[in-house]
Amino acid sequence: MMGVINFIHETSWKDLPEDVRRQARRCLLDTLGAGIAGSRTRLSQIVHDFAAAVFGGRDAHLWLDGREVSPPGAALANGMTIDSLDIHDGHPLAKGHAGAAIVPAVFAMIPLKHPKKITGAEMLTTVVIGYEIALRAGIALHATACDYHTSGAWNALGSAAVAARRLKLSREKTRHALGIAEYHGPRSQMMRGIDYPTMLKDGSGWGAMAGLSAACLAKESFTGAPALTVEAEEVKGYWEDLGQNWLMIGQYFKPHAVCRWAQPAIEAALMLQQTHRLTPDNIKQVEVHTFREAVRLNSRCPLSTEEAQYSLPFPLATALVNGHLGLHELNESALTDPIVLKLSGCIELIEDNRFSSRFPAQRFARVIIETQDDNRHDSGEVEARWDSVDPPSDRELREKFRRLVQGALLADRAEQLEELIWRSSDLPDAASLLDAMLKYDERDGRG
Repeated sequence: MMGVINFIHETSWKDLPEDVRRQARRCLLDTLGAGIAGSRTRLSQIVHDFAAAVFGGRDAHLWLDGREVSPPGAALANGMTIDSLDIHDGHPLAKGHAGAAIVPAVFAMIPLKHPKKITGAEMLTTVVIGYEIALRAGIALHATACDYHTSGAWNALGSAAVAARRLKLSREKTRHALGIAEYHGPRSQMMRGIDYPTMLKDGSGWGAMAGLSAACLAKESFTGAPALTVEAEEVKGYWEDLGQNWLMIGQYFKPHAVCRWAQPAIEAALMLQQTHRLTPDNIKQVEVHTFREAVRLNSRCPLSTEEAQYSLPFPLATALVNGHLGLHELNESALTDPIVLKLSGCIELIEDNRFSSRFPAQRFARVIIETQDDNRHDSGEVEARWDSVDPPSDRELREKFRRLVQGALLADRAEQLEELIWRSSDLPDAASLLDAMLKYDERDGRG
């Protein structure tokens, strides 16, 4: 246990390998881009107003809004905003998302006005610490729990670690913070969210809020240890290489704004479309052979953007019609497109036991498209793009960021923010980046 606590408090920027430093910057850019795009959703607007009304306080702020709230309130609202558009990074073995909680938790603990500055390098170091604790807690939870819980259940521990470092908690109080976070982290059922998609999403905002609250309670000597996903005998193996094997390098990134489980099929379909120059009106039927969990994404006529993001037939159909997937293709105004709905009704989902046996480490799909002239085009086995084996380049991630913020920020502001994030390790004061995330200009496109 002391190894985990020492890692939280003693890890420094100089201890991080160069590839981990680079990945921290990439994850920060990708997560903040998802948050900026998500700020245009109804979910984000609701939760921002809720946080301002219920989580009043000082020292933390709502992104692209500027209202001052408590740190747990900011972590909740900003985390749920990232989660509102399913295009943020994730880890296959954790089966979920660390960054959607860790980044808002880190930002919530950076006060704008403080006599002692927090450097950009320290901010990124804290991001790495949060990811590493959260991902291991997630893998340990999946290995020991009988149900499949959302990311909030385990990224609460990473958020508590972030706050414990910022609050300079003692070793004993840090241990209690992790235990409180584990106990109160939202052990919400992931497959319920898949079968009945709503604004509940992946629980990351609640995980961030629970984690920060846990550290604040521990600071006042509230007790809650142990965290069983950290201290139980059966999970010790998941923590032995902490600080040596960096799980953050295993993150995947998303090219499309839908559940990762749907993305192999979307990639396969788009590949067939481009190779054979298929048009939507020439497609007679689409067979999708994929793993069991992806087959559960079976909403064909979604009534909300949340249902569309947790669907496979609908986003696959709209990708074939539009050639890409973003907020515009998945928001409420796009859900009644008759061409997309007709094509969505022609898609059949079929479980492939071979693919199911390889989940979650690998996510495969095979798509067969039958055309009106009875030709059948087979994609073969296809994985989603941008995993850790074949990650996006820096240029591709920066281009994705620009797509995400387009329409939410003016071009000159978006360019300035991108550069600020990209060189964040050199910032003498991380508050300058936080400040840039707060400003809301009426000329911007939010809402």
